[in-house]
Amino acid sequence: MSQNIFKGLGIALITPFNASGAVDYVVLKQLVEYQLKNGADFFCILATTGETPTLTDDEKQRIKELVVEVVAGRVPILMGCGGNNTAAIVEELHTRDFSGIDGILSVCPYYNKPSQEGLYQHFKTIANATDMKVVLYNVPGRTGVNMKAETTVRLARDCKNIVAVKEASGNLEQVDEIIKNKPDTFDVISGDDALTFPMIACGAVGVISVIGNALPKEFSRMLRLEQNGEFEPARKIHHMFTDLFNLLFVDGNPAGVKAMLHEMGMIENVLRLPLVPTRLTTMQKISECLKFRL
Repeated sequence: MSQNIFKGLGIALITPFNASGAVDYVVLKQLVEYQLKNGADFFCILATTGETPTLTDDEKQRIKELVVEVVAGRVPILMGCGGNNTAAIVEELHTRDFSGIDGILSVCPYYNKPSQEGLYQHFKTIANATDMKVVLYNVPGRTGVNMKAETTVRLARDCKNIVAVKEASGNLEQVDEIIKNKPDTFDVISGDDALTFPMIACGAVGVISVIGNALPKEFSRMLRLEQNGEFEPARKIHHMFTDLFNLLFVDGNPAGVKAMLHEMGMIENVLRLPLVPTRLTTMQKISECLKFRL
């Protein structure tokens, strides 16, 4: 039986900034409530979409405390805890405040491009350093290294608290290989909004979603329909989203979803360098797409 509690629609939570570039905690609270009321099944905080590399330690702690307070145990919370220095992550696991957090999302080490054995030893060391549930994050487009299906399955079999992988390789054959060979205690979660429909059809249990920040009701409806075996209406929603999926990432993430939330009147369209807002042409296309919301 699966040990994973991170299923359905997970929100890859953005960090809203005000016009002066400071974290807007009032808007963040409003966003979390909006997503909870519209179908969010869990949150993934302080990860890629949250622009975490640009946040101070104090900001990270305050964001974590606010989300835990607002969620108030209604859904699980997954928090980013990864990097390319294994010892530093172990130290963080031993010293950081994880109260109210249900598990950690740990990305494949980036830049130093470890071998498959290096990836295995890295994640095994992390899993052994904590009692929390661990979700692996494979995103070769960002890290420069792909964790192969056999490495993921090996970790799933050898480490009981590694409960899932967020797969964002874009390789459905690899996803299928993991699902075919994984133990029953382990799940696959989509890390790519555009591939969530086919991944759920293959046996994935949910998504950590960028578009869910803005349109949680619609995206969670697609998931629920598909998980209930109602593939035709789910596919129609998937196809309605296709243009938005492309626009969300053409100028980088979270620039696209922040532009979308700005168009919806929910946040200021502010990012921290080195990220910048979407181009005007992309913003205009997003605005056009939103006129035809589901």
